[in-house]
Amino acid sequence: MKRSVMYLCLTTAAVLIFVAPGYSFAEDKARAPQPSAKSEDRITHEVRHELLMLPYYGVFDNLVYKVEGSTVTLMGQVTRPTLKSDAGNVVKDIEGVEKVDNQIQVLPLSPMDDRSRLALYRAIYNHAGLDRYALQAVPPIHIIVQNGNVTLEGVVATQTDKDLAGMRANGVSGIFSVVNNLRVEK
Repeated sequence: MKRSVMYLCLTTAAVLIFVAPGYSFAEDKARAPQPSAKSEDRITHEVRHELLMLPYYGVFDNLVYKVEGSTVTLMGQVTRPTLKSDAGNVVKDIEGVEKVDNQIQVLPLSPMDDRSRLALYRAIYNHAGLDRYALQAVPPIHIIVQNGNVTLEGVVATQTDKDLAGMRANGVSGIFSVVNNLRVEK
């Protein structure tokens, strides 16, 4: 027993003497494998899936993300504080994600904004031509209302749909401004 302990100590000392002088933790970190483009694509796909599967993510929320290596930055606006924390929690559990920067803005509580959200939803999604977007699990036109100012986010099929959604939003009373950030599918 004493012999094996002594052998282990001598072996460890020899390794430290021969390895320690030339060993650098910075070099070891530089040699560590960096996330590949394939890994980043997988993370991007999984982040999108996890965010879309959040139970309270809806038409009045806008979640945007950016993947850089193993770091995911979450951005956007939500109406519920729990949605912000839920988004951060599901993303940090994805394999390969080492850091989550949660910059999601929680919109202030406002009964006036809540009334405007409902009026905007009806104006946009009840209109012939735009009503087909309401049939999806998470409708692609997101209506963000903050202090009476409206931003439309998401993706629509045609430029006509984008313009129509903007006109319908501008027609709702009690709205101060409308910013139409809808993107048209290619």
